[in-house]
Amino acid sequence: MNDSMFSLAGRTALVTGSSRGIGRAIAEAFAKAGAKVLVHGSKKSAALDEAAAVCDGIAVVGDLSSSAGVKALIAAVPPPDILVLNASVQDYVTLEEYDEAEFLREFQTNVGSAFQLVQAFAPAMCERNWGRIVAVGSVNQFRPSPRLTVYSATKAALQSLVLNAAKSYAPFGVTVNNLVPGVILTDRNVEALKDDAYRAKILGLIPAGNFGCPEDCAGAALLLASDAGRYITGIELPVTGGMHL
Repeated sequence: MNDSMFSLAGRTALVTGSSRGIGRAIAEAFAKAGAKVLVHGSKKSAALDEAAAVCDGIAVVGDLSSSAGVKALIAAVPPPDILVLNASVQDYVTLEEYDEAEFLREFQTNVGSAFQLVQAFAPAMCERNWGRIVAVGSVNQFRPSPRLTVYSATKAALQSLVLNAAKSYAPFGVTVNNLVPGVILTDRNVEALKDDAYRAKILGLIPAGNFGCPEDCAGAALLLASDAGRYITGIELPVTGGMHL
């Protein structure tokens, strides 16, 4: 296997939620592999501009929590060769505590926007007989946290979308896979792990004995997005340090 198998030269990639965290690490890896990256944020921000500059990419905005916001993003970007469905929202809400507004916000952002983006961009991938769609799930689809009831359900639904899309688009040279991070030290998780007792409890669930970093997800995403992963479709690829076991 040579480096050219992992090259993304000549490809355009849209990575949602890529101003920070896992999305930014993936965007940077794709840029280093030669892709033109569309770096996405829900709104204009210094973090988005910085990420786009680091990637020598293009900053694009769209609020994925509304159907109209997704449509605005679709209208503003060229059809990508690679689509990474990374953006998501979550709230620590138990089954008894959730309200309808939070339920709808998480399902639209985490699942509804994915349906819209796949519907919009997969046809052009099929016409070109080459395309990559990488969803970013969560270890919560394997081990639902009681405090992430709605979020866990969205990630299970996203995996169902991946399976259906993978089967539908495989004849056209388009792969669809789900990269499944465990506890990755993004700013969101660092905040959640500030409590020492909770941090120790979660660490005890990870056989590898340590938390992941965003870059741990970037290599897996590059595999799935490049020619090296051309015969991989419909899978869940855990990047969890064994937490899913």
